[in-house]
Amino acid sequence: MNDVLSVTDINLYIKNVVDTDIYLRNVIVKGEISNLKFHTRGHLYFSLKDENSKINAVMFNYKSLGLNFIPKDGMNVEVRGKVSVFPQGGSYQITVTSMKEDGVGNLYILFEELKKKLASEGLFDVSHKKKLPRIPKKIGVITASTGAAVKDIISTINRRFPLCEIILFPTLVQGVGAKENIVKMIIEANMSDVDVIILGRGGGSIEDLWAFNEEIVARAVYNSDKPIVSAVGHEIDYTICDFVADLRAPTPTGAAELVVPSKLEILKYLGDYQARIKSVLNNRLTNYINILKKLENNYILKNPLSMYEVEEQKLDNICERLTSIMRYKIENYTNVLKKLESNYILKNPLSMYEVEEQKLDNILERLTFLMKFKLDKEVTYLNNLRKNIGPNILNKLEREKTKLETIETKLNLLNPENILKKGYSLTLIDGKIVKSVKEVSIGAILTTKLSDGNIMSEVK
Repeated sequence: MNDVLSVTDINLYIKNVVDTDIYLRNVIVKGEISNLKFHTRGHLYFSLKDENSKINAVMFNYKSLGLNFIPKDGMNVEVRGKVSVFPQGGSYQITVTSMKEDGVGNLYILFEELKKKLASEGLFDVSHKKKLPRIPKKIGVITASTGAAVKDIISTINRRFPLCEIILFPTLVQGVGAKENIVKMIIEANMSDVDVIILGRGGGSIEDLWAFNEEIVARAVYNSDKPIVSAVGHEIDYTICDFVADLRAPTPTGAAELVVPSKLEILKYLGDYQARIKSVLNNRLTNYINILKKLENNYILKNPLSMYEVEEQKLDNICERLTSIMRYKIENYTNVLKKLESNYILKNPLSMYEVEEQKLDNILERLTFLMKFKLDKEVTYLNNLRKNIGPNILNKLEREKTKLETIETKLNLLNPENILKKGYSLTLIDGKIVKSVKEVSIGAILTTKLSDGNIMSEVK
C-alpha cells in the first residue's frame, strides 16, 4: 500500500527532481517577454512565451542590475538560467542569470502597427474625447460577470456613491469570440439609458489582454455615443482601448473612483457650502443689525418733526429771498419806465421824424451835387476823346457799322418768324420740327406754326 503524502511532500519531491537534473541546471531559452513587472526591490518577474506555451521567469536584482537594456513586454530575448520549483505555489519557473535581446515579439509589432494606424486616423485625438457626467445616475459596466474586476468596480461604486445604479453587460474578455462579444456589449450599452460606461478586466499578459487591442473593439469604443472609461489590466498595462477611450483608468477600481464622486466628498462639500451660506447670512444679519442700531440712534428719526421744522425754515428763507428779488426787479423796471416817460422823443415822436427828414434832405443834396460833378467830368472826357479820334478811325467805324447793318439784314431774312410772315409754316411733333414723313405716324398730334398762331391736328 502506497504511503499517503502531503501536498508539501509532493512539491518538495518534484523540486528535488528538477534541481538535481543536470540539463535543467543550465538552460538557454528564447521567447517573448510578457506580463513584465518591476518589483520595488529591483527583481524582475515576467513570462516567456512562444506561439504555443509560456513559462514563468524571475530575475533577481543582483543579476538584473547588470543588464545593458531595459526589458519590455513584447521583446524577444534569450535567457540563461536554471529551472526551479516554487514549492509554496506548486509552480515551476526559470531563475534567470543572464539575458540578451533577440528582437521584438510579433504581438508587440502588431500592437505598434495598429496604434500608429489608428493615431493617424485621429481616433486618439483629444478633441473627440467626451466629458464624464459629474454625478451619473446609471453606470454601465462591460466586463466578465465573474472575477475580481467586476467585484472591485461594484464594491467601489457602492462604497463611494450608493445612490448610483449599476448595470452589468457581461462579456468574454479573452479567448475566441471575445472581441465580437465586447463590441456587442458596447452597442447594447449605448442603446440603454446609462450615463457612462466602464470597459475593463483584471491584469494579465499581453496575450490575455489582446481582445482589447483588436481594431473592431477600438472602433466600437471610438463610435460610442456614451463616454467610455477604459480600465484594462494593471497600472503598467496599456491597450489600444486605453488610447481610444474618453478616459483611461489605471485599474478597474480606479475607473470606479473616476466615474462617481465620493459620498464623503459630497457631504464635505455640502457641509462647507452650508458653512459658507451660514457665514454669509450671519454677516448680512450683523450688517443689518448695525444699520438698524444706527437708524435707532438717528436724531431725525427720533425727532421727525425737527426735520420738518428745518425744512420750514429753509422754505421761509427762500420765500424771503424771492420777495426781495421781486421787489428789486419791480423797482428797477419802474425807474426805467419813468425814464422812458420823461424822454423827449417819446413825448414828441414827430420831432424825431423831422430831424430824420432834414438828415435825408442833406444827404440828397450832397448826392445830387456829387452826381452832377461826376457827370460833368465824364462828359468833358468824352468830348476830348471825340476830338482826338482821327478821320480814319471815324471812317472805319462807319464801314463796320455798314457791315453790321448788312449782317442784321441777312439775319432778319433767315429769321423763321419773318419767313412765316411770307406765308410759310412749320410742322412740329412734341416741340420738334418734322423734317420727314417717316417721323409721322397715325394718331400723332401735329402742331402747325404760322406767323399769327398755331394749328393743332391729328394724323389719320
